[in-house]
Amino acid sequence: MVSEMKIVEEPRKTLSMHPRKFGMWLFLGSVLMLFASWTSAYIVRRAEGNWLYFELPNIFRWTSLVILASSITMQMAYRSARRNQLSQLKNWMMATAILGLVFLAGQWMGWADLVRNSVYFIGNPAGSFVYVITGFHGLHLISAIIYVLIVLKSSFKGKIGPANMAPIEMCATYWHFLGALWIYLFVFLTINR
Repeated sequence: MVSEMKIVEEPRKTLSMHPRKFGMWLFLGSVLMLFASWTSAYIVRRAEGNWLYFELPNIFRWTSLVILASSITMQMAYRSARRNQLSQLKNWMMATAILGLVFLAGQWMGWADLVRNSVYFIGNPAGSFVYVITGFHGLHLISAIIYVLIVLKSSFKGKIGPANMAPIEMCATYWHFLGALWIYLFVFLTINR
């Protein structure tokens, strides 16, 4: 008796992504396009003349270091979640939120420094661009801090860990994105002042 062999084709694995992660990536793409359009408009408008040249506030250098430090604390929080170290996760998430608030306070101080140096929102396009670009980045960072606090609350309820990494993965991605965006904006504004 000869056994019959049946060839069964294995189904191909499809690429899949958590729907919320997909939505977040679409959102990040739109944010990236928004800031790319503003930096492009900045270059075009500067070439037209009537441009006030000024130094960026020195505090922006320090806030850049703060945002880099906050990316480290966020990555440590992610790592703690993956290892199911919930107390460390909570500590790192709180540190990230605090550093985010320090960043925002530094940005506000930078705006105050601009005003002391007679750089206003209205009056010259150079100042207007700096306020709009840094202000919208600040608004996005406020939303990221709220997201960090939501994930922190979930961690207190035991809803974050190796079995449920999607919320902290998305939070970390958003946070790192905003950190990288700030570094790009700071370098851009420094070079193109």
